[in-house]
Amino acid sequence: MTSTVSLRGVRKAFGDFEVIHGIDLDIVQGEFLVLVGPSGCGKSTLLRMIAGLEDVTAGTISINGAVVNDVDPRDRDIAMVFQSYALYPHMTVYNNLAFGLKLHGKSKSEISRMVETATAMLGLDGLLDRYPRQLSGGQRQRVAMGRAMVRDPKAFLFDEPLSNLDAQLRVQMRVEVKALHQRLKTTAIYVTHDQVEAMTMATRIGVLNAGELLQLGSPRDVYEQPNSIYVAARLGSPQINLLPAELVPGLAMPSGASTIGVRTEHLLISSPGDDHLPARVHRVEHLGDQTHVHLDFQGRSLVTLAGPHRSFAHDEPVGLRLVEPLFFDGEGKRIGAAA
Repeated sequence: MTSTVSLRGVRKAFGDFEVIHGIDLDIVQGEFLVLVGPSGCGKSTLLRMIAGLEDVTAGTISINGAVVNDVDPRDRDIAMVFQSYALYPHMTVYNNLAFGLKLHGKSKSEISRMVETATAMLGLDGLLDRYPRQLSGGQRQRVAMGRAMVRDPKAFLFDEPLSNLDAQLRVQMRVEVKALHQRLKTTAIYVTHDQVEAMTMATRIGVLNAGELLQLGSPRDVYEQPNSIYVAARLGSPQINLLPAELVPGLAMPSGASTIGVRTEHLLISSPGDDHLPARVHRVEHLGDQTHVHLDFQGRSLVTLAGPHRSFAHDEPVGLRLVEPLFFDGEGKRIGAAA
């Protein structure tokens, strides 16, 4: 597949402070790439450089094979959806959708047709005469996406677009954004700090921290085969359990293992016994279809999953069994990870 967006050695510095440290990345035609990382890791800065809203300090950004470092944002043929919606408050929904098309010289009939297509796809029928202040948060975000859609860009850039919505609406909009991408098949680059958004929406995930791209791959690959403790802890809820290797002396481990990582679904509870790790139940959280069991193991807190109908008493002794553990060296790198 041909690459829609390519980054080669991209760096960004504000004065003497470098926030992006030489990133190489290819985003292929039609994929949904999610860049996930904490606040301040550089993901939004990276997105803004692709959009042309921030200058590149070093390296090159190419779109469809053409270097765009010095190309004006409006001439890059990409559309950005912001966290804050960025709608024009004095314009109706129709005019918000039509404004960019007018600037690009589209005829009235073209604008009408393109707006009608977007509003039908996003369920905005009946809202065209309203102003942004008269819309709910979800409706405003649909208008923001519609404004990007009508331009039929080479790529969509999403900058944490769902973070201002309540939890229930975030779930709904997550489904809608993914379904929209599947219909349009336009390349999408989406940044978020929310690992659930990343895992459920992405065709590929890029994990960022401190301006570096730590790992890139499918959600399943990055989750099951993280290359470091940081990546392992970034994906998965509840977080992966981490234990010093010396606390599990009977486990067969590779040379150099310093830390053992066990996903919550791979930490199994059984009756206490000589062949199981001894632990005690500290707290239980019932979440409907799932139960999170918080355990105390040699003064360390672990979390595992149980079925909704299992019950546990506080301080109940249990046995633990580790399935498919991951092993990390003293520097936090996974032993056996691909180079």
